[in-house]
Amino acid sequence: MPSNMSLFSVNAILILSTDDRSRILTKYYSAPHAQPGSTNQPGANPYPTVKEQKAFEKGLLEKTNKQTSDVILYDGRVVVFKMEGDVMLYVVGGGDENEIMLFGVVLALRDALAILLKNSTDKRTLIENYDLLSLAVDEIIDDGIILETDPVIISSRVSKPPTQDIASVKNIDLSEQGLLNAWEFGKLKLAERMRQL
Repeated sequence: MPSNMSLFSVNAILILSTDDRSRILTKYYSAPHAQPGSTNQPGANPYPTVKEQKAFEKGLLEKTNKQTSDVILYDGRVVVFKMEGDVMLYVVGGGDENEIMLFGVVLALRDALAILLKNSTDKRTLIENYDLLSLAVDEIIDDGIILETDPVIISSRVSKPPTQDIASVKNIDLSEQGLLNAWEFGKLKLAERMRQL
């Protein structure tokens, strides 16, 4: 029986600026079954402090600026990335993680952001629409578990209000006749209640 029976597959998702090497969005995940404080077991967050995270991100940016491929092995981790405008999108998984699955995540993020931001994925637009960015990341990954990789579904969940609320609002008639009907209905129900007492 395999020892690693977990859906946990993403250690981190990073969106970094290539111009000034700043962080736009960074999320590091630990497996729910990992021992707290342990960094050497599978699924544990190997970069628990901000200082370690920034050192990892700096080295990652330096290494990927020279790369022509989209998948690298860095610091014992599989890292898939895409460059969009002046930002780099990274998905970091364990050393034994499936690169194709992680690459699907980075493509889903790139395409969902392209849909949500109308093909304007750059640092300024991402910061101005940080709410959409963080919601899109949360729709794709939850605590290191990949939930969705279809960019159309992700963008529709992020940009639309819940449909059950819309159905009840659409059926309200706010014309003068509709308000009179509502008034008459209310009077009728109140009269029935008064008779029951």
